[in-house]
Amino acid sequence: MSLVTDSPVHSSSSDDFASYLDAQLGSGSTGTSGSSADDETDNESDHESERIKRRKAEKLEILEEPEGSTSHEYSEQILDSEQIVETTIKQDSCSHPGSFGGMCMRCGKSLEEKSGVTFGYIHKGLWLANDEIARLRKTDMKNLLRYKKLYLILDLDHTLLNSTSLAHISSDEEHLRGKVDSREDVSKGSLFILEHMHTMTKLRPFVRTFLKEASEMFEMYIYTMGDRSYALEMAKLLDPKREYFHERVISRDDGTQRHQKGLDVVLGQESYVLILDDTEQAWTKHKDNLLLMERYHYFASSCQQFGFSCKSLSEMETDENEGDGALATVIGVLKRVHTIFFHELEDELAGRDVRQVLKTLRKEVLEGCKIIFSRVFPTHFPARQHQLWKMAEQLGATCTVDLDDSVTHVVATDAGTEKSRWAVKEKKSLVHPRWIEASYYFWKRQPEESFSVDQKASS
Repeated sequence: MSLVTDSPVHSSSSDDFASYLDAQLGSGSTGTSGSSADDETDNESDHESERIKRRKAEKLEILEEPEGSTSHEYSEQILDSEQIVETTIKQDSCSHPGSFGGMCMRCGKSLEEKSGVTFGYIHKGLWLANDEIARLRKTDMKNLLRYKKLYLILDLDHTLLNSTSLAHISSDEEHLRGKVDSREDVSKGSLFILEHMHTMTKLRPFVRTFLKEASEMFEMYIYTMGDRSYALEMAKLLDPKREYFHERVISRDDGTQRHQKGLDVVLGQESYVLILDDTEQAWTKHKDNLLLMERYHYFASSCQQFGFSCKSLSEMETDENEGDGALATVIGVLKRVHTIFFHELEDELAGRDVRQVLKTLRKEVLEGCKIIFSRVFPTHFPARQHQLWKMAEQLGATCTVDLDDSVTHVVATDAGTEKSRWAVKEKKSLVHPRWIEASYYFWKRQPEESFSVDQKASS
C-alpha cells in the first residue's frame, strides 16, 4: 500500500491514521505490531477519553433551560452544545502528536507553531511532534529487538553504486553502451541506462547478496544527498520487489540541515543504528555510528570529481572483486557486530549500544602497533589533528612523536628520511600511509609488505 495515495484526509478517524502510520513505519520488520505497544496506546486513549468526559460534563452543567422554550427546542440546543463542547475540549486536550497538511491528525485543529520533524518521505505533508517521534522509536525498538534486528542506514553513490551523466561518458567508456542490461528484470543486471534522467548507473559488485544478507539482521533505510526522484529510481534498481526499503528512502529534500545527514529523520534509536557511507563529513553528529566505506569509482567522471588522474574501473574494463570487495568485507563486519550485540554482551538488551560494539571491534585492528610518522603531515600542522593519526588511534594503535625502540612502524612516503632509515636499520616496519587507510577500510591489519616504501627512489 502506498502512503502517498492513501491519504489520512480520507480517513474517518485520525486515530485510525495514527495506527496506520505505526504499521507503515514497521512494514519492513516481522511482527512489528507488539501487544505491549498496543496496551500503552490503549491506556493513553482511555485516560484521554475520561478527561474529555469530565470536562464535557463540567461545561454542560452551566447550561440552563431558557424560559419560554419548548422541550424539543431545548433538546436541540443541548445536542448542538454537546457537539461544540466535545470538539473544543478534544482540541484543547489533544497532545497533537502529528499533523497532515497543517492539521492535527487526531483532533483536526490547525497547527501553526509546532516543534518536531517533517517526515515527507513517509507521507507528503506528514509532521510528527518530538514526543510522538520518541514514542514511535521506543515502540519500534522493542519490536526490532524482539526479532534480533538493528537499524542500517545506507548511502547510495560511491557506497552501493556509481552513476554518471551520459554526457560525461569518456571515449574509453563508450564500450559500456553495448553492455547495458535490460530494465525489464533489473534483478539480473548491474549496468543500466536511465534515459529519462540522462544517467548511466553501475551497481557495486556483491550488492544484491549484501542487501539480502543485511536484511536478515537490520531494518534498512536509504539515505542519499541526491534528490528524491533520483533516490527513488535507484531504490527501484536495488530493490525491485520492494523487499528491503519500502517507504524508507530518504533524500536531501527530506533532511533538516543543508549538506548534512542526520538521524533526526530516522525513526530508530541512535544506540541501535549503524551507517554505511563514503563521506564522514556528511555525518558530523553521528560519527560513532559510521562505518566509512571505500569509495566505488567505476566511472571516469567519479575519479575526476575527487581529483584522481588515474583511469577508472570502466576505462580499464575491470571491476571490484565480487568475493573480497568492499561490500563483501563490510557484511562480515556487520555480522560480527550483530553477533556481539545480541549474543556476547552481558548487560540488559535495552541498555546496549551498538556504537560501543563498533568502537571495540575497530580498536582490535592495529592493537599492539606503535606508530611514528615521517614527513607525512604538512609543516606546522598539528600531528594529532591529522586524519591519519586519528584513524590509527581508532584502530587501536598508539601514535607518538618520540622515536624509541618501542616504535613498531614508521609511516612515510620517502625512504630517505632520517626516521625511515632508522626503521630499515632497526628492522622496523616502514610502510606507506595507505597501509593505515587500507586497514581502516578492510577492518583488518593489512600485510606490511604490500605497502612498503620504495627505497630505490630515494637512494
